[in-house]
Amino acid sequence: MSVLAPDIFKAYDIRGLYGSELDEEAALLIGRAFARVIGSLQDKPVAELRLGLGRDMRLQAPSMAAAYRDGMLEEGATVLDAGLVATEMLYYLVGSRELDGGLMCTASHNPKAYTGAKLVRRGAIALSGDAGIGDVRRIIEGGLGEPPGGGQVEQVELFDEFHEAALGFVDADAIKPLRVVVDGGNGMAGPMVGPLLERLGLQLETAYWTPNGEFPDHEPNPLLPENREFIMAEVLRNGADLGIAWDGDADRCFFIDDRGAFVDGDFLCALLSDSMLAKYPGAKILYDVRASWAVPDTVRAAGGTPLINRVGHAYFKARMREEGAVFGGEVSGHYYFRDFYCADSGTLPALLVLELLSGAGVPISELLGPLRSKYFISGEINSEVEDPHGKMELLAERYADARQSRLDGVSIDYDDWHFNVRPSNTEPLLRLCLESLRSREHMAEKRDEVLAVIRS
Repeated sequence: MSVLAPDIFKAYDIRGLYGSELDEEAALLIGRAFARVIGSLQDKPVAELRLGLGRDMRLQAPSMAAAYRDGMLEEGATVLDAGLVATEMLYYLVGSRELDGGLMCTASHNPKAYTGAKLVRRGAIALSGDAGIGDVRRIIEGGLGEPPGGGQVEQVELFDEFHEAALGFVDADAIKPLRVVVDGGNGMAGPMVGPLLERLGLQLETAYWTPNGEFPDHEPNPLLPENREFIMAEVLRNGADLGIAWDGDADRCFFIDDRGAFVDGDFLCALLSDSMLAKYPGAKILYDVRASWAVPDTVRAAGGTPLINRVGHAYFKARMREEGAVFGGEVSGHYYFRDFYCADSGTLPALLVLELLSGAGVPISELLGPLRSKYFISGEINSEVEDPHGKMELLAERYADARQSRLDGVSIDYDDWHFNVRPSNTEPLLRLCLESLRSREHMAEKRDEVLAVIRS
């Protein structure tokens, strides 16, 4: 693959179909270019760099990770290879060992035909299309020349150390033996979170808990409703207190309440904000432009400072460092923690929700009741449009009497309803999130009104 498919370079990672868009030959080039980019960012010769490497359970991950590793070694870097791990464990490796950067061989929640890489610099700060990923592409397209060689590799074993670090975020003794159904989606959650949940003495029902890159049961993307049907039914069948499902590389987790209903990321973010502010009174909390007003309202009520932010993990991690925010949440299920190198985790939210439920003494549906009865949200709705930016200007004009923001896409705010529209980074799509404080009917009416403008 002498010429790389340009579409593999995404806003937040590198991703494509294995074989036709991304293969081992391309991975070798990406590994080499990545090492050079990190050398430039750290202002160090590549031969002095220490870089982390991890891979998920995808069928092609062993050969792809080996190719990324060989590329980094060919440029002279030292590679700490953690082997088969979840994405946040690679972040942990980079953060805890103060490495110069790291590469996680994963295609996250995508179907099995995909492969990819998430790239981070020192401090586990993500490279993005704006900062770093574009440079990887340019270096490859400019020609890499003969490699200097001289790199070396160290194998590292992370699981025990990671588990101890994660348990430090909660009072493990306070967690009650709740009945919990977990769905690992045949991804990395089983080995990552499983040992912790067993130590907590929960009544655990596990499903699809063994990593398997064939994904024989369902795709590892719990945001798609069809992939949640199983765990929702299992929560009800088992009379469970909670259901938790993870995506493929296990850096995101999703919750099902005791009534078998999906917990929207906005409301989960509000609960986690409350929990974090109990531990860190008066702290700053980040939330994204799509979120329900439940998040900033909850943060303020708990004595914290809510800060609105652009969507995307690269932006969240950088802003959390700037502001010293203890926690950040995105409605898509990414939750970030200051004391976890400002990285996103699928382990810590699970532990924190278990701790919260154990202390609350009421079902999670009861904790969510006040939010669900006050904040009526549409969820994210995608529309294919030829000119996303033109449509955003049309909406800004149509709702000119509202408060408006251009932080990320266009946000339109009235006192009792609001919405955000953002263009997709990768497709000709506009993404709408809308909320009403009046009623579900009012939300539906305004949602349809805005969609009519978008789709006209």
